[in-house]
Amino acid sequence: MNAASQTPQSGSQLGLLFRQVRDAMWARMERELTQAGHDLTFSQYITLKRLAEGEAGASELARAADLNPSAMTRLLDRLEERGFTTRIDDPDDRRAVRVALTETGRAMWADIHQCGLRVRERALRGLSEAEQETLMRLLGQVRDNLGGED
Repeated sequence: MNAASQTPQSGSQLGLLFRQVRDAMWARMERELTQAGHDLTFSQYITLKRLAEGEAGASELARAADLNPSAMTRLLDRLEERGFTTRIDDPDDRRAVRVALTETGRAMWADIHQCGLRVRERALRGLSEAEQETLMRLLGQVRDNLGGED
């Protein structure tokens, strides 16, 4: 094995590091939610976060939460049962529905948003503001490099 294959930038180690960071963020977020007294999964958190920006279709929510459509339907059913979301007819497509937060959902978001801020603060602990900006810029560049067409 040559020295280049042992660097942290090597493909397999880079992918593993990304997955470890993602998994650690998800796990920390679920712990934070539990400690705050909320029975929510990370996917439910992400869905509520997206809906806090405005109503959305189920497929858009599935992409945001990285779920398949049937899993998103079950997740939306659970959120609706708890009074956090409501389905409304899509005015542009009578076969489709949009999802929006209810007043209860907005109140929940206001509380769990603080959990997300605490997790973000913990993840970036020890990094200067300039380092945080650099990290976000570099991660965005890596994402864009991988997501673009050749």
